[in-house]
Amino acid sequence: MEKKELQYIHLIAMGGSIMHNLALALHDKGLKISGSDDEIYEPAKSRLAEAGLLPEKEGWFPEKIDARPDAVILGMHARPDNPELKRAQELNIPIYSFPEFIYEQSRDKQRIVIGGSHGKTSTTSIIMHVLQHLGRKFDYAVGAQLEGFNRMVKLSEDAPVIIIEGDEYLSDPIKRVPKFHLYHHHIAVITGISWDHINVFPDPEMYREQFRIFAEMTPKAGTLIYNQDDEQVQLVAVPRNPADIVYIGYGVHEHSIRNGKTILHTKKEGDVEIPLFGEHNLRNISAAKEVCKKIGVKAHDFYEALKSFKGAAKRLEKIGEKGNSIIFRDFAHAPSKVKATTEAVKAQFPERELVAVLELHTFSSLNKSFLPQYAGALDKADAPIVYFSPKTIEHKRMEMLTEDELKIAFENERLHVFNDAEALQKHLTSRNWQNANLLLMSSGNYNNMKMEALTKAVL
Repeated sequence: MEKKELQYIHLIAMGGSIMHNLALALHDKGLKISGSDDEIYEPAKSRLAEAGLLPEKEGWFPEKIDARPDAVILGMHARPDNPELKRAQELNIPIYSFPEFIYEQSRDKQRIVIGGSHGKTSTTSIIMHVLQHLGRKFDYAVGAQLEGFNRMVKLSEDAPVIIIEGDEYLSDPIKRVPKFHLYHHHIAVITGISWDHINVFPDPEMYREQFRIFAEMTPKAGTLIYNQDDEQVQLVAVPRNPADIVYIGYGVHEHSIRNGKTILHTKKEGDVEIPLFGEHNLRNISAAKEVCKKIGVKAHDFYEALKSFKGAAKRLEKIGEKGNSIIFRDFAHAPSKVKATTEAVKAQFPERELVAVLELHTFSSLNKSFLPQYAGALDKADAPIVYFSPKTIEHKRMEMLTEDELKIAFENERLHVFNDAEALQKHLTSRNWQNANLLLMSSGNYNNMKMEALTKAVL
């Protein structure tokens, strides 16, 4: 597919986080865009409407394909028997998954792909922030909204490099290949490997194998940057052709914590205070620094830019603070992410009580055979809480969970379990929040719990 031939693109399942951002990015370039989805939620709904791209009706309409778009981009949440997909196949219209399309649009760019079970969004975001701070031209595709960027996707004609968050989840309902296998990177990062997506990768070995394939796709003269302290990463990032590929291991950036602030210790720049905190983020900083170094960013410029990096949305995002209490929101839902995020907040504020609330929302987290992976994940919390919605379990056609099962899985007798959002909110608002922090971890929304009311009650 040559970029200059594209004038009209149709997106199937355009309402997703990354898909609607791609639609907006292509619209910004002047292309004709159409799309469909059976459900479109905020903020995608308002953003598409503002750009004039919101479908008139939700649902699938194969007649839209009769307009013969130059290409169709297929979102993962569409089904293989999708009526619009079938019509596109009948008409022999080129069909691409999101990663395939990004690759085709960046063939002439240096492709940097950040993969890992945890830390890939933050690492990608740090790199993007640094490059923007320095005025460098670059394209990108990242899985979270970042301050200073109005889109999560950018595709231009003149940027020499593209920064891509490389998700290991499947690319589309037809090929079912991990996304990060399709970007064909020049520089790759593996931030960590911790079994996830049990519905697709039913055992840890199969999951780890996807990262081994990703590592071995590093081309001659390419670079593989990896977390040298992660045992699972070590198994896949073993140097095989060191004469052909550059292997760079990294660890936790040297640092200290003073009065709730993180101070980086550097050889030439001295001490650098940054807004980020947590051991996992200090690894992400090291990974981002190695990437930036490979593309010509000097250490002084990297640290100067880092001072103003506030983090990506829902990645230890501070949504409220008053006196000696802070409310953090984080996307953490996989065991390794939950453990790292909980430990980070407690380590940063050891003198404060930590109330950590985890919503079990994904297929993996609600699966009884996967639950033991959470053992010890909330141990650092003074008040560990788990919430799940019975409706979500019913919708996913899974077996109902009990409080005893969750306490056993988490290996935590102190665990407080809720399956009613109103009861959870009442419990949280009735607590004494003097010298205490609240950490909310979820890829969902606690059954639309009223966050503004909760924030006011806590602070």
